[in-house]
Amino acid sequence: MTLKTVLVTGGAGYIGSHTAKALAQSGLRPIVYDDFSNGHRDAVRWGSSIQGDVRDQARLAEVMKLFEVDAVIHFAGLIEVARSVIAPDLFWDVNLNGVAAVLGAMRQTGVRRVVFSSTAAVYGQPVADDLGRLDEDEVTAPINPYGESKLAAERLIAAHARAYGLEGVALRYFNAAGADPSGELGEAHACESHLIPLAIEAALGLGPALTIHGADYPTPDGGCLRDFVHVCDLARAHVLALTAPLSPNGFEAINLGSGAGHSVLDVVGAIDRATGRATPYSIGPRREGDPAALVADPSRAGRLLGWRAEQSSLDEIVTTAMAWRKAPRFGFDRTIGAAA
Repeated sequence: MTLKTVLVTGGAGYIGSHTAKALAQSGLRPIVYDDFSNGHRDAVRWGSSIQGDVRDQARLAEVMKLFEVDAVIHFAGLIEVARSVIAPDLFWDVNLNGVAAVLGAMRQTGVRRVVFSSTAAVYGQPVADDLGRLDEDEVTAPINPYGESKLAAERLIAAHARAYGLEGVALRYFNAAGADPSGELGEAHACESHLIPLAIEAALGLGPALTIHGADYPTPDGGCLRDFVHVCDLARAHVLALTAPLSPNGFEAINLGSGAGHSVLDVVGAIDRATGRATPYSIGPRREGDPAALVADPSRAGRLLGWRAEQSSLDEIVTTAMAWRKAPRFGFDRTIGAAA
C-alpha cells in the first residue's frame, strides 16, 4: 500500500503541529483531528482540520473513511504531570479511552498502523547505566497517573497488534523543546510547566525568576540531568516511524532523545548566552519523584528508524525557542507579552 494520508490526532498541539508540517514536507497529506481545548487553530496550516473528541470512535471512523486515511499518528491526550495527580480520572479517561477509540476506528476502517506519542515518564524512577542513559529494556514503573496512563495505552496498542494484526510504534520522548526554525510554529501553553519556556520568560522579564528544584543531586553541578530533544527532530521521527519495519509481534517502543544530559544550570547558561544577560533564578528544595538523571539511549531509534537527533544541541534549542517567544504567530500577544 502506498502511504498518502495520515490522521494526526492532537495535530493542533505543540509536537503535533510540527509533525503535520513535517508530513506535508515529506509529500504526505496530514488530516488534523483536534478538539482545540489545548491546541491552536492557527497552528493548523498543513492539511485539513477536523474538530472532534478523541474518545468518539464513531466520529474517528467517519473521518478515517471520508479522507481515506492510511495511518494514524496519535498525539491527542493530557500531559501535565502535576494535574494528573489531582485529576487521575480525567487522565485515565482521555489518555486510555482515547487510544481505545482510535484503535477501534482503525479496525472498523482497515487502517493498520498507529504511531503513538508516549513518554519517558513510563520509566518512573529508573536505574540507568553509568552515563545515566536508559534503553527500552529498562523496567517500566511510572510514578504518576500521567505515566501510568501512557504505559497502559502502550500495552493496549501492543495487545491489539497481537490480537488483530494492527501495527504500533510507541515513541517515548524525553524532554521536547525548541521551535520551528522558520518561526511558523512553537510552544504556546496557557499554563506553561516546561523548563526552557519558563527560563526564557524569566530571562525576558515576562515571568518570575526561575526556581531550580534541588542543587544537591549526585551530578556535576548538583542539578538534575535531563535529555532535551528538538521538536523538529521529534517530528521527523514520527514520519520515519510510519514505514519502519517492526518485530513479528507488530509493536515497538522506541526512545527519542539526544543521548546527552543537561542540567538546569546548563539551560540557564545557554539562555544567558542567547540574551547576553544573566537569567534570574533561585534554588529551591527537590521535588518529590525527580530522578537525578533521565537521559535516553537512542540506539534503537538509530537501528529501526535510521534516526538521530540533528537539531538538539542546547544552544540551537534555546535559540529557536527564544526567537519564537519574542515573535509568536499564535498563543501570545503578537508583541512580547502574556499568553492568550
